[in-house]
Amino acid sequence: MPRTELVKYYALTLLLPLLLLTGMTYGAGKLILAWPTGEASVSRSLAAGRTSLWNTLTDFGSSLSDTPDIVALTAAAVIVFRLVYKRWRESIFLVAAVWSQSLIFLAVTESVGRHRPPVQHLDPAPPTSSFPSGHVSAAVALYCGVALVLTTHVRNRPLQVVIWVLGIAAPLTVAFSRLYRGMHFLTDVSWGLLLGAACVVMAARAILKQPVRTSTSELARSA
Repeated sequence: MPRTELVKYYALTLLLPLLLLTGMTYGAGKLILAWPTGEASVSRSLAAGRTSLWNTLTDFGSSLSDTPDIVALTAAAVIVFRLVYKRWRESIFLVAAVWSQSLIFLAVTESVGRHRPPVQHLDPAPPTSSFPSGHVSAAVALYCGVALVLTTHVRNRPLQVVIWVLGIAAPLTVAFSRLYRGMHFLTDVSWGLLLGAACVVMAARAILKQPVRTSTSELARSA
């Protein structure tokens, strides 16, 4: 594919959707602030029912998407995909999915500026605001992104189901853990799930489903 067509292709399939998702996320955050949902009651109910066992379990669940772990796991998956599949497409797809949600989160969270739930926080509160949940969107992008890559190369249907169950269970575990630990409101984690899923779909359509005429070397250079 000629370079000009390649640039146009990625502008339409990656850059434009990225900008649209950023605008939608910012708009949703401002709308939630303008129209209070009363969801603080959910956070208070979860905080009132805390136990030492669930405190420990959710500490592990939240750590599934801590930034250092996401970076390390993404890097490891990128290397494994490159070695196993002998091309860059799957690796670049995963990087695009994970970093797209991260860019949107960083671009929006400070400008929205939502306070965290009015309950005791079981984790240190990062300087970013409560909306959206970066932990949740990163978990969806990484674990569901890996599940998508693996299931496109696996023909065994039961194994595909197992892979997707694990890929979906991880971000849902992170979402519940962040709610339970008082770090996010329900709408924060809900939008995090949607944002992560949208970034996976966007990256998959742009890279995994890209025109056959585009060579792997062209893809790597453009990325």
